[in-house]
Amino acid sequence: MIRIVCFALAVLISAPAMAEVADVYDFDTMAQQQRYQNLTAELRCPKCQNQNIADSNSPIAEDMREEVYRMMKDGASDEAIVESLVARFGEFVRYKPELESRTVLLWATPAIAVLVGLLAVVGVVRRSRRAGTDAPALSEEEKARADKMLAGRSQDTPS
Repeated sequence: MIRIVCFALAVLISAPAMAEVADVYDFDTMAQQQRYQNLTAELRCPKCQNQNIADSNSPIAEDMREEVYRMMKDGASDEAIVESLVARFGEFVRYKPELESRTVLLWATPAIAVLVGLLAVVGVVRRSRRAGTDAPALSEEEKARADKMLAGRSQDTPS
């Protein structure tokens, strides 16, 4: 019984230590809070790679959230905040990279893949049509052999 009590006491004492501290920021209006949430949702965590900074628990995401909050309080625009973080962490932090000479291939890849697929389908269809029309007709001898084979088969099958 004493073991159970000690275990329960240990769990109760250690629970606050395991609790995660969430970022708490004060905003003057709901619009500012919504703007902050939108910005943190559209920026990718450099460490987690496929998680936005709003959902990430990594220290770098925490620093990025603090930077977004600080810049918002200083009156920076959304574009200025994003550009600042891109300058610091690279283009990777954007979920939607801008169309530039460096990112043209990234943006064009889906269209190129669809085009290549369509060309492959057209090629297969054309080839199959060409193969169907180029088939030589049966000679009289081959027709007679085929008729004989089919006649023999129809006699073997029970009705």
